[in-house]
Amino acid sequence: MKAAIYNGVFAIQDSANAGVAHTCSTGHCSWRNFSSLAVCSRCVNVTSYVKESCTDGKCYSFSLPNGPVLTGLGGQINSSVTNISSELHRIEPSVLRFTSLISRDVSKAHSVSAVECSMFYCVGKYVATVKDGVVSQRMLASWRNDSARHGGASDLILRPPNNFTNSSQKSVTFNVTHVAAAAINSFMTRKFTGAGGVNHSGSIFSSDIMQALYDTSNLTKRIDNLATSMTNNIREQDDHVSGPACGIAWANETYVHVRWAWFAFPATLILISASFLLGVILETRYRDILIWKSSNLALLFHGRGLNLNSPSERPVRRLSAMASRATEIKAELLETPEGGWKLTQEGQ
Repeated sequence: MKAAIYNGVFAIQDSANAGVAHTCSTGHCSWRNFSSLAVCSRCVNVTSYVKESCTDGKCYSFSLPNGPVLTGLGGQINSSVTNISSELHRIEPSVLRFTSLISRDVSKAHSVSAVECSMFYCVGKYVATVKDGVVSQRMLASWRNDSARHGGASDLILRPPNNFTNSSQKSVTFNVTHVAAAAINSFMTRKFTGAGGVNHSGSIFSSDIMQALYDTSNLTKRIDNLATSMTNNIREQDDHVSGPACGIAWANETYVHVRWAWFAFPATLILISASFLLGVILETRYRDILIWKSSNLALLFHGRGLNLNSPSERPVRRLSAMASRATEIKAELLETPEGGWKLTQEGQ
C-alpha cells in the first residue's frame, strides 16, 4: 500500500493507472457492473477561512483557524491534520483528513489558497471492458457509510444495499480490519503533515510528498489520483475472502449466410449451357456426324485430290481406324506439271 500511496502522489499528470490486473484470453471481454472496496476522496476550498496579516499591501503571514500558518517570504506550503470546513464533518475520515495552506509568494496579498481533503473507505461500482487487448474501466458510483467508525479494536464494516452491489445474495459486506485502518491512517497522517518553501536561495521541504503537493497545479485532482492508486492496490489483493469479478470473453467466428437470389444468374447459365450441349449431342447422333475434331487424318482420307482409302477396302471413318491405317500407307510430295505441289500415295 505504501508504494500505491507514493505512486498516486507522484504520478505524472495526476493520472494513476485506472486499470488493474485482468485476464482476457480473446482480447475482447466485458463485465457486468461489479462492486469493490475502494478509497474515495472529497476536497473543498477553504481559502475563505484564511486570515491574512498584511500592512500596505505587504503580507507577513497567512493562517487558518486551528490549522497551518505561513510566515516569511517566498513560496510556502504548510499541511496538517485539521477540521475546518463543515461540509466534511459528516464524512468519517477513515483514511485521512488534512488541510494544506499554499502560497506562491507570502509577501503578496491574496496569493494564498487553502484546500481541505477527506479520504475515506467506500464501496465503488465499476464497469469494465477490454477491446483489442486494451482495458477500460471506470467507477460508476460510490457508496459510503456515514455512521461507520473505526477505532480501538473495532473493524470498519461497509454493507451497501443490494440494489447498489447487483448481488443476488442477501447482503455483501466489505470489511477493513482495525489493524490495517489504524496503520494506514498513522502512515498517512505522518506523510501529509509537514511544511516547506521556495525562495531565492533554494528550496526545502519536510518530505517529498510536501514538495509534490506544493508543485501540483490542482491539489484536488492529485488527491483523487491518490485515491485511485490506493483503490487499485486494494482490488489487486488476494485475501482469500473476496473473489475476482467474472465476465464474458468474446471471440470472432465466421458464419456463412447464403443469399439464394444471387445464384439465379449463374444457375441459369449452367442450365442453358447444359441444354445446348445436350442438343448438340442429340443432333450429332441424329445426323450421324463423326467426331473428327481438328484431326488432319480426316482430310487426308476423305479430302479432294487425295484419297487414301483403298477401293478394295471399306472406307474408314473413325479417327482410331484412320490412325491405324495411316501406319501402313506411304505418301510423297511431288511437283505437278503446272508448277504446284501435290501429296501423292506411293504406287499411284
